[in-house]
Amino acid sequence: MAKMITRSSPGKSPEKDSTPLSQNLLMNPLSEICKFTDPEIESLSPCFPPEIVFRPFNSSVRSDAISPIWFCFLALPFLLGYSYHFPDLTRRFFTMAGISYGQAMPMLCRVLYTIEEIIKAEDPDFNFSELSHLYSLVTHGSHCFLFKAKPHHPLPILKTTQNDSAWKNQFFFVRLDYIPHGDSLSKK
Repeated sequence: MAKMITRSSPGKSPEKDSTPLSQNLLMNPLSEICKFTDPEIESLSPCFPPEIVFRPFNSSVRSDAISPIWFCFLALPFLLGYSYHFPDLTRRFFTMAGISYGQAMPMLCRVLYTIEEIIKAEDPDFNFSELSHLYSLVTHGSHCFLFKAKPHHPLPILKTTQNDSAWKNQFFFVRLDYIPHGDSLSKK
């Protein structure tokens, strides 16, 4: 029987459940703490395979935390419609760019999700050279990344730049050893 747990399994050694360590990626860590609660985490459980273990809500843990046991996911991609294991183009993009899913600003997620939906609906032969003709990958403070439309071109995908004031505060942690290919996720 499949189940979703929002707490660490009993009997695990204390070092495995230790508090994640900071990467120091956030500009103002005291204001960018988790506000995404256990019921909200539970609402995203269909986006993951069964038997996934989520770390319980803890408002003192920051989204830039890293750990050999826990992986931080921002909620936004899953609220858009993504499921884990991300689609091929998205996985390849993050691998090629060398950034973590947690470093993607909302606009970047929206663009990739829109392209994935176009690929799914129309099955075009789309590759990264086409993406690089449309956008540049740029950093936006605090080691976060977004796409910037190339100059002198109309905005390729509309309505991707809307403001998401709470996106940094909506994150959750998943045990790496419970998800497929968890060991391959970029933690830095």
